[in-house]
Formats: sequence, structure tokens, C-alpha cells
Amino acid sequence: MSLSLIGFMIIFVIVALLISGKVTPIVAMVLPPIIGALLAGFAFSEIGVFFEEGIGSVVSIAIMFIFAIIFFGIMQDVGLFDPMINKMVALTRGNVITVCIVTVFIAAVAQLDGSGASTFLITIPALLPLYKRLNMNPYLLLLLIAGSAGMVNMLPWAGPLGRTASVLGMDVTELWRPLIPIQIIGMVIMVLLAVFLGMREKRRIERMYGSLEVAAAVELAYEEEEQNDTEHDEKKNSLARPKLLWINAIIALAVIGVLMTGIIPAGLAFMIGVSIALPINFPNVKDQMGRIREHAPNALTMATIILAAGLFLGILDGTGMLNAIANDIVGVLPGTIAPYLHLIVGFLGVPFDLLLSTDAYYFALLPVVDQIATGFGIDSLSTAYAMIIGNIVGKFVSPLAPAVWLALGLSGLEMGRHIRYSLFWLWGISLVLIAMAVFIGIIAV
Repeated sequence: MSLSLIGFMIIFVIVALLISGKVTPIVAMVLPPIIGALLAGFAFSEIGVFFEEGIGSVVSIAIMFIFAIIFFGIMQDVGLFDPMINKMVALTRGNVITVCIVTVFIAAVAQLDGSGASTFLITIPALLPLYKRLNMNPYLLLLLIAGSAGMVNMLPWAGPLGRTASVLGMDVTELWRPLIPIQIIGMVIMVLLAVFLGMREKRRIERMYGSLEVAAAVELAYEEEEQNDTEHDEKKNSLARPKLLWINAIIALAVIGVLMTGIIPAGLAFMIGVSIALPINFPNVKDQMGRIREHAPNALTMATIILAAGLFLGILDGTGMLNAIANDIVGVLPGTIAPYLHLIVGFLGVPFDLLLSTDAYYFALLPVVDQIATGFGIDSLSTAYAMIIGNIVGKFVSPLAPAVWLALGLSGLEMGRHIRYSLFWLWGISLVLIAMAVFIGIIAV
């Protein structure tokens, strides 16, 4: 069996298992790649090497994830986000549409550092409680963050443009400038989508909870939070630190600032943040360990998934399956459609995110597509723009992106349901953007 066929089978099985929800992501990410590598003729010793290389590429993310979950868990325990959430609720007056629009803009600002992980770390802990309070679908939150962050991810210091510029051998800033109109159009589309989905979500809430307005749901949530007759509320009130609000805010802003500047690794930043926040808010050692025990299970569970994804990526990359997949996809296309190959690959950019890693897409597939398209008079920049615009919006719906697993861990959601909820909308946005790029001349036909 060819490497590309085995690679396709592995990816198909993993995606199918994730969507079905029949097994945990760890099982889906570990067993199929190992079985596939054995079928391809690789020994266990070689698989061990692939494992080490793959784990090496994601271990820093796993470490960051563990301490980020604990850090933001502590911040939520002490009530840091409560005033901001209450203010947002007051400003929107429980308006679901306004909340959706605000989500788009907050995600865009958070993505300015070019890191999807930090975007989810900043947005989800702050916005998820608001969505829950308004009885909104949390998968809508992921969709809006993913789409907005994808638009901003066309910045020069973000990964996709850096990879493309290295393939084309050109300055990344020059590559970026023509994409500015696409980014603006994309943000307008995201706001319109937020309005549309917000209206749909409002109707869903009204159907589910009777004829109550969203404001009534907000009032009910406030009343429930104010009640002290349950152990949960008593526990929550006992953990709140209103007198330390500004100190905690300074700690959180400092950690986020360090995260965005990149002066030290993100994992170290959150380690330091946890080490400072724990003794300030909980002087008693027993209480400190209690907070760690409270949040560690979720953090460790998702960290193991990230490590399992590292094994998956390490096997597909180390065995050469990713390169074989990219080459064979192009090789089987009929010659009559070759002149439009850049557009076809662009149209399929979001689904490719479910099949190929970012490195495989830009370092393996892009050069081959560019070589074929150049032979038919298509400029390399047109090929690059078609593939970037077609793919980048779907970055944060892919199970191959570790940042997505981070988002799922922060929100407590499932990958399969995220794909089912978001893929249609994000793919549709990418097709509209490609059409707009062709219309304004960024992509040649």
C-alpha cells in the first residue's frame, strides 16, 4: 500500500472517530497512526523516533496548557472576570446579537499577536461565562472566535504568511499588503454573520425557554447567582476575593502582556502567574493545593490529547505520508482542470485543514500547485493568495491544530460537534473571500 493511501486512511479514520464521538480523542489520535505506520512497513523503533519528534513539536503547548488552565481557573475562582461580565451584560442588556458582535471584535484584537493559543486563552475565559449566563450555544462562541481570528491571521508575523513567503522567496510584508482589503472584507462578513447567527440564536433561546426575553434569562441568572442556599454558591462566594480585584487584574494583564510580547515562553509566563496568584489569594498551603487539585484534572486531560496529537503529526510527517498525500492529490487531477488548479485547491482549502497540517499545506502542497499553475501562465502570487485565502479561515476548526484543542479544553466542548457546527460557515466564508479576491484582481484566473 502507498504511503498516501495509508495516510488518507489514517486521517479519515481519525476524523470519523472524532465526529462520531464513539471514543476519546486520545484513542483516535494514538491507535490509527501507529497501526498505519506498521502497515506501511515501519518498525516500532522508527515509530518511537517519530513519537519523540512529534511530541517535541507540541510539548511546549501542552505545558502552557496545563498552567494556563490552572491560572485562569484561579482567576475565575477569585471572581476576576465577574465585574467585566456584569458590565458587558449591562451594556448589551442581554442582547444576544450585540454579544455576538462584541465576540468578533474581541477575538480580532486578541489575535493581533498572531497566536491562536493566546487568542483562545484571552477570549474564552472571559466570554464563555457570559454565553452561559445568556443560555447561548458555546459552539457559537468558538465559531465567531475562529472566523475572526482567521481573518486577522493574515498578518505578516502570523504563521501562514511566513511559510508562504519562505516558499516563494519574497518579503512577507510585500506578500501581506494586497491581502489588507481581504482582511477588511472578511471582518465585515464576520460582523454580518454575527448578526445573522445572533438573530438565529435569539430565536432558539426564545423557543427553548418559552416567550421569555433574553433579559429575563439574564435576570434569572443573576438571581441564581445571588442565592446562597446551595453548596456550589457557598463555595463560590468563599473563593471570591473582591478586595484583591485590582491586584489580580494586574497579575492577569501582566501575564497576558508577557504572552503577547513573547519575551519568555508562554508556559513559563503561566507558571510564574500561578506561582504569584496562589499565595496572594490563598495564603494557606492547603487552600493552594485545593485550587490545583480542582483544575488539574481538566488541564491534564486536555494536555494528554495535545501530546497524542503530537504522536499523530509526528508519524504522518516522519513516515513521509504528508508529502505523499500532497503530491498524489495533485497527480490524479485531470489535465483539463490544471490551469484552474490554484482556484480548486483554494476552494478546498478549509476541508484540506481536516486532512493536512499547516506545514504540509504550505511546504508540501503549495510548491507543487505553484509549479503546475506557473506552467499555464498563472503567477505564483495568485496561486499563493488562492491557497492562503481559501485555507486560513478554517485554521481553527481543524483537529490538526493544537490551539483548537486548547480552545476545547478551555470551553469544555467536543471536537466533533465543533466541526459540525462551524465547518459549513467557515468554508462558505472562504469561498466568498476567494470570489472577492478574484473580483478585485488579487487572484488571476
